[in-house]
Amino acid sequence: MEAFAQFVPLILIFGIMYFLLIRPQQKKVKEHAAMVGALRRGDQVVTQGGLIGKVTKVKDDNEIEVEVADGVKVRVVQSTIAQVLSKTEPAK
Repeated sequence: MEAFAQFVPLILIFGIMYFLLIRPQQKKVKEHAAMVGALRRGDQVVTQGGLIGKVTKVKDDNEIEVEVADGVKVRVVQSTIAQVLSKTEPAK
């Protein structure tokens, strides 16, 4: 019984860390994956590098094409999209 009492503070610290650090991070990762999964042509996005552009093509291999200026298109890995500034309406 005495040995168990020594582990109670460690168990409490782990529990607190889980609810304050691990769980919110997992939620943030899920939200980011949903945002990236919902990207479509015409969305205006910001990359983690700070580039702002319009999505011109969504490829299957975890890659999108973003137009950053007239006629200037760059290929970007989907997971590096930090924010979606404006969404386009789905085509009917």
